[in-house]
Amino acid sequence: MPSGVFAADAKPDSRFGGVQIGAITYSYRSMPGDAGSVLSHILGSGISSVELMGNTAESFAGLPGGNPKDPEKAKAMLEWRLAAPMDKFETLRKMYNDAGVAIHIVKFGDIGNKEMPDDQIDYYFRVAKALGAKGITREISEEAAKRVGPLADKHGILVGFHNHTQINATTYDGPILSYGKCLAINLDIGHYVAANDDDVIAVIEKYRDRIISLHLKDRKNKANGGTNMPFGLGDTPVPAALQYLKKNKLPIHADIELEYPIPQGSDAVKEVAACVRFCKQALA
Repeated sequence: MPSGVFAADAKPDSRFGGVQIGAITYSYRSMPGDAGSVLSHILGSGISSVELMGNTAESFAGLPGGNPKDPEKAKAMLEWRLAAPMDKFETLRKMYNDAGVAIHIVKFGDIGNKEMPDDQIDYYFRVAKALGAKGITREISEEAAKRVGPLADKHGILVGFHNHTQINATTYDGPILSYGKCLAINLDIGHYVAANDDDVIAVIEKYRDRIISLHLKDRKNKANGGTNMPFGLGDTPVPAALQYLKKNKLPIHADIELEYPIPQGSDAVKEVAACVRFCKQALA
């Protein structure tokens, strides 16, 4: 798709009060997921910076399809990755940038898994650079941290570890961040509130120098069942978290992750847009 297709005079700007509001493109999983469609979703939500799912980028660049659990398909995918030039990823970056959207993070959820060759890990870092991303995210794993820490430092690309409900206020006091200076935290404050009774703002303050981004969702707390809710209806202190970033001028991205049920008659684009408006008001 030509890079100028989405170029427009009125480009999105979701930076409010010095805080960059974005979204992980997983939020649009109920809609078409090719790179052009995803860009349309992003623009429709009024967002200017995203955490891009890696499969969207790789599909655009020509990664062979198929079930990666099939040994033959997995072999074909690996061979493609190890030989792939970066020009397609650079084209994708330009297409998004021309439309006013920066790709600040790319999610490769398997980076550093024990069966992954070092060359594939290196490929992921090269893709992140080609996309203009400052970091890669994956699920929390000390085993993966040991593998990717030195390579992250070599490439100068952050690797942010995403949490579900398995962490508490001392999880990152352990060795996981010690394996590299570029290892970081992608803190999901909604998941945290659903699993813990303490103040998630104190956790942001504690790890502020190692947090690459927040995932924003509004969940009920543990006592109330942890349910995902529309912004403003749960127990997660989303406005307080955003105000903390604003007050302290922290360069931490705040990315919406849409996980509450989409109401009848709406869609993911409209709901993410509503979340953006909520964040804008919270930062007013």
